[in-house]
This record gives sequence, structure tokens and C-alpha cells, in this order.
Amino acid sequence: MSDRVVVTLDGQVHDADAPLLHADDLAAVRGDGVFETLLVRGGAPCGVELHLARLTASAAALDLPTPDLDSWRLVVGLAVDEWTRTSDAEGALRLVLSRGRESGGEPTGYATVGPLHERVTKARDEGVSVVTLNRGYSVDYAASAPWGLLGAKTLSYATNMAALRHAARLGADDVIFTSSEGRVLEGPRSTVVLARGKTLVTPPVEQGILAGTTVDALFQVASSKGYTCERANVYPADLIAADGVWLISSITLAARVTTLNGVELPVPAIAEDVRSMVDLAVESIGDSAADA
Repeated sequence: MSDRVVVTLDGQVHDADAPLLHADDLAAVRGDGVFETLLVRGGAPCGVELHLARLTASAAALDLPTPDLDSWRLVVGLAVDEWTRTSDAEGALRLVLSRGRESGGEPTGYATVGPLHERVTKARDEGVSVVTLNRGYSVDYAASAPWGLLGAKTLSYATNMAALRHAARLGADDVIFTSSEGRVLEGPRSTVVLARGKTLVTPPVEQGILAGTTVDALFQVASSKGYTCERANVYPADLIAADGVWLISSITLAARVTTLNGVELPVPAIAEDVRSMVDLAVESIGDSAADA
């Protein structure tokens, strides 16, 4: 029996070990679609409304039909119910919307829930070693070439996965992309945050990076606790000079960068504070979604 859950947009629960997509679905043959990944914690999905808003924005960038959010909320609820019926562990909930079959028809939509990858626990507990890689784009590329889909969460993740494999060959766990001008952008599956004392800084989304739902929630919590939160240009040298650097994401949450390009970064005094604020941020957006 599979330890995963699959629910299609029509509300049907499927055998997770049975085939689901047609061979000509554009999700499979061209990566032509969008997705979101949410954490399931304490039997509830975290940040549903934030992720649905980003799913809608990504769909618009790809000229996909506007998602029916009520249908997606129903699918999320069914998928989480199925997951919690057999497991009380954290899970990764993925929402997928593709353009549908190449031969025509309606878009394909479904949700899956599965266990967290072992790398997630390791990254949370031990942090990650990181290398910087040139993404090859200018920070102006998103504005001048909207067809490049920077800032949209698309299914076309081959480049991101290739970057992670390259990092592994170099002995690193993860990647921070830089622009052609040398500015820090984002990770393949995370947002970069650095600390200078009690100031948290992340690169602005206008530079063609994905708007991070978890970072948005973290900044709300941090601001309420006396931190200053900024969106500003960041360079690799800023990461080395910072009091701390984290890769923030919906599933791994806060992964502290322990080494950058082979340079060991010290454990910041606020390390536990940041970790607890991210946990609180995730729990608060989970509560707000449950109340919606």
C-alpha cells in the first residue's frame, strides 16, 4: 500500500500506485504547467490561501485558465483528510495544474501528499552547505522578457534540478543563484535571507525571483518581535559578512547555511530565534488558512 495520497480536481481519490496522467499531458511532455508545495503539519495544511494566490499568479503568467479556488480548497481538504487518516506525520502537499493533453481538452489538476524527504530533516537540524552558481540572467530580465516566466512557479524545473546535481558533485547540499551582475537571487527551491544583527534582508522579487510565502510570513512575525525586515540588493560578499544566512522554504522551513563556497559561516546568536520565528510563521499561516 502506498504511503502517498492522490486527489484529482474533480474530488476523486485515486490509487497513488496507479497511472494518472495521459502520455500526451503537457505537464509530462513539456513541463507546461504550474505547481505549489505546502507543508502539512498537525493535521492541517499551512498557508493555503497564500499558496493559492501564488498558484493563480503563476497560472496567469502562463495564460492558463484562472484556477477555481473553491475547487482547489476542496481538493486540499480531501487530500489532507486522506493523509491524516493514516498518518500523523508532517507531509508535503503538492498542487499541480497543467495545460492538459496535447490533443486538447480541459486542464489537468490534482493534489498529492507524501512523506517529507530525509534531506528535509537533515537540513533543518544540521543546516546546508551551499555554492553560488551564475543563473545567466540579468536582474532586468523578468521585466524585459515576461515570456521567460521568472517569478512564476512552473513545472519546468529541469535547470533547478541540474544545478542541485552540479552542487552535489562539488560536495555541497544546495545552491544560491546569482544574476549576471553578481547579485544574489534565490535557491532552486528556496528564498535567501541574511541577518545583520536584528535586521533580516532578502532580495526583492522585482529581480525575477519567486515571491516566498514563508518569507512573507516570517517577516510579519519578525517585525512583531522587534526585527527590521528589508528587501534589498544582496551580493555574495554580503552573505559572507552577514551574522547568519538561511534558505527559507515551505517544506524545509529554515535551513541555516553552514558553509558558502567552502567558507565556514559561524553559528549566529539569533539562530534559534530565527528557527522559532519560522515555525511560528508557518503555524500562524496554517491557522489563518483553517479559519478562512
